Amino acid sequence: MSKLDLSQFEKKLVVRNIEEKDIDQIIALQLICFPNMEPWKREHLVSHLNHFPEGQFCVEYDGQIIGSCSSLLLNFDEYDDKHTWDDITDGGYITNHNPEGYNMYGIEVMVDPNFQGMKIGKRLYEARKELARELNLKSIIIGGRIPNYHKYEDTLTPREYVEEVSNKNIFDPVLTFQIMNGFSVMRINPGYLPDDRQSAKYATLMEWNNIEYLPKTKRHYKTAFPVRITVIQYMMKDIESFEEFARQVEYYVDVAYDFGSDFAVFPEIFTTQLMSFLEEKVPSKAVRKLSEYTEDYIELFTKLAVKYNVNIVGGSHFVEEDDHIYNIAYLFRRDGTIEKQYKLHVTPNEKMWWGINAGDKVKVFDTDCGKIAIQICYDIQFPELARHAADQGANIIFVPFCTDDRQGYLRVRYCAQARAIENQVYTVIAGTVGNLTQVENMDIQYAQSGIFTPSDFEFARDGIVGECHPNIETVVVGDVDLEILRRQRKTGTVRQQQDRRKDLFELRYKKAGMNE
Repeated sequence: MSKLDLSQFEKKLVVRNIEEKDIDQIIALQLICFPNMEPWKREHLVSHLNHFPEGQFCVEYDGQIIGSCSSLLLNFDEYDDKHTWDDITDGGYITNHNPEGYNMYGIEVMVDPNFQGMKIGKRLYEARKELARELNLKSIIIGGRIPNYHKYEDTLTPREYVEEVSNKNIFDPVLTFQIMNGFSVMRINPGYLPDDRQSAKYATLMEWNNIEYLPKTKRHYKTAFPVRITVIQYMMKDIESFEEFARQVEYYVDVAYDFGSDFAVFPEIFTTQLMSFLEEKVPSKAVRKLSEYTEDYIELFTKLAVKYNVNIVGGSHFVEEDDHIYNIAYLFRRDGTIEKQYKLHVTPNEKMWWGINAGDKVKVFDTDCGKIAIQICYDIQFPELARHAADQGANIIFVPFCTDDRQGYLRVRYCAQARAIENQVYTVIAGTVGNLTQVENMDIQYAQSGIFTPSDFEFARDGIVGECHPNIETVVVGDVDLEILRRQRKTGTVRQQQDRRKDLFELRYKKAGMNE
């Protein structure tokens, strides 16, 4: 099997600002999303880009526009409480946009119904919120449709309907979504959109408040950069199909999504669970049969990262490339792109039983939560690799591991904690537990997964954000703060990155390819 071309699996999803070349697609999308309402005219969207280009967002998936939203800035207290959509948008042209306004007003969000369930609307709302923080805006206000109200207007007043939706007794695709995204109802406006028959022309005026708003200045001060991580301590147990494996994996990615995580982290070679139904007892042959599932594995995790809007460190997997087997950890970004890190230090057991080959490149990856590195199990026990990753800007080092006894686990743990202190980075270890009784060379498993910090006053007392109970199937969820890390590197009690004696020693790699 030749080296797998990962680009064939990539379907990139990106949230970006709308450009003029997108206008025809957006008008076509509106006709799909709101078939009974008057669509945008081209001059409306051109005017949006002329007045407030940074406030117009779209979601592009594999070259296709599948969602968009529009907004403007204003001082909301200058408008009548009973305003209509035409009042607030100047007939859809937003020529009333006020660059000095302290409220963002959202005037439309739409998502292609063929791509629902991929958190497209949430991504658009998050883009608005991030812009509101950057511009130091007081709040985001929206006039939201209530498209299921026409089913209840004979029995419920608009107020009663909104209360029932708020109490989760009735589902409304727009109002329920907005409440779930942190918006609260201010009032109900009649006659808001005259052609919105589904909402009986009513709209809910809703607001999201920016808790970082600074009233006396337009400058934005970054006070925190939290990153939430879900670590999966995965149970190795016999299964009967790849589909059963996929269901277990999706369950945990869903858990990570429910916790609002930025990363979900799986353990090293947890895909060897697939060997339990491969019916091959010779380890060197079993590992090659396992590698035949590489494309299925990559397709599964790429889909889950996009669907659940979470970056996934997909543990590691045995991959055949050019007739050699490698232990490779993949990063599946939530925008649909993929990266990989080869294991550089192969254990004697891996060489003897499976014939695993070593990689030769240390990589640092860009993510929407800063730079990260992945070092597979044994690799974290070689301090040069973590130092190199930190020098290249990594703030978090993820360590998928698989150990069969407490001594092996403690080597991984102690070294991960040492790397966190030495390099002023966060480290995350994710291990396997349980047993695969039908698989040769997959002995007992021992793990206690965790999230570790440097050791100083700004961090958790023992340098432990969180850890699992040992040897059970579970997760640990914790937040790490990249802004605290940045400040601690400059003003901490000790400053290992600054105080290194570069006049006495240096770190140098022999292969040019290592400096990637």
